[in-house]
Amino acid sequence: MRVKALTFQRFPCCTTMKKHLWKTLDFLLFSNIFIALGALVQGLITYRLLYAEPDKDVLAILFCSTLALYNFSILLSKPKNFKVSPFRRVRWIFSHYRLNVTLMLIATFSLIPLALFLSVPALLLLSFLALISIAYSLPIFHFRGHWFGLRSVPGVKLFLIALVWSLSCVLLPIVELESAEAFTFPSWDGILLVLNEFLFVVALTIPFDIRDSLQDEQNALKTLPTMLGRKMTLLIAYGLLLVYLVLLLVLARVIGPISAIALAGSIILVGWGISRSNTNRNEYFYFLFLDGMLVGQFLILWMVGLLVQILV
Repeated sequence: MRVKALTFQRFPCCTTMKKHLWKTLDFLLFSNIFIALGALVQGLITYRLLYAEPDKDVLAILFCSTLALYNFSILLSKPKNFKVSPFRRVRWIFSHYRLNVTLMLIATFSLIPLALFLSVPALLLLSFLALISIAYSLPIFHFRGHWFGLRSVPGVKLFLIALVWSLSCVLLPIVELESAEAFTFPSWDGILLVLNEFLFVVALTIPFDIRDSLQDEQNALKTLPTMLGRKMTLLIAYGLLLVYLVLLLVLARVIGPISAIALAGSIILVGWGISRSNTNRNEYFYFLFLDGMLVGQFLILWMVGLLVQILV
């Protein structure tokens, strides 16, 4: 007697549930809510490493500013015919143009009341980061008859992204804590924490540039993969992660050996993800797994800490 294979077609409810799950996943990933959550969680990691109470206003600002800036940057780059784009993300974003604009506006206006709770030094830092972010996206510079944004400067794109992330997710919480006189942190240790976040974000962003290298070449956008090639760019990513691990040894006395071990574990996982990146890799690998490591790093940190508590 033959047993028929079970399929989703035989269970309409399962098929419907699957469709809803994919729609929800697309919404979270492609509306930039997920990457905004990643910024919030990276800020949360900073507070955890500093053994400080998280500031909800700072975390909310990290979420809203990331959501606003990412949507702003993407909506500016609308292709002529998005429906024929090879990228599912591009097709989704511009098929839901009004939704993304609405999310961007909500996030932007939410920053106004949140900013009232910040200190002057934190506001100055945020203003500086906002200027860099706007200059990154908008063609406000003019050279030899062409207007361009900072992202078009050869080889600069990755490092500008990492600079904004490291200063906002690490330095901003430190500045706000010190302004509230709730915390005093040695400048050198703060620099190392910011530098480690910078290295982490650059390495994590490199696979995205590798994926987009063919399209960047067509658009005459000079990124590390288009200038150096995939292999050399991957070596740079591994080198950055190696430097990250070395700096963890120095920071272990500040953040604790358990946190250092947990972060090292997350970096090994990131290294594996980078090794799997190529131009043919599924989009969800990048936006769910690699971007997901922004959140996954905190989960690893939390689980290792919880395991140690249980064992001890």
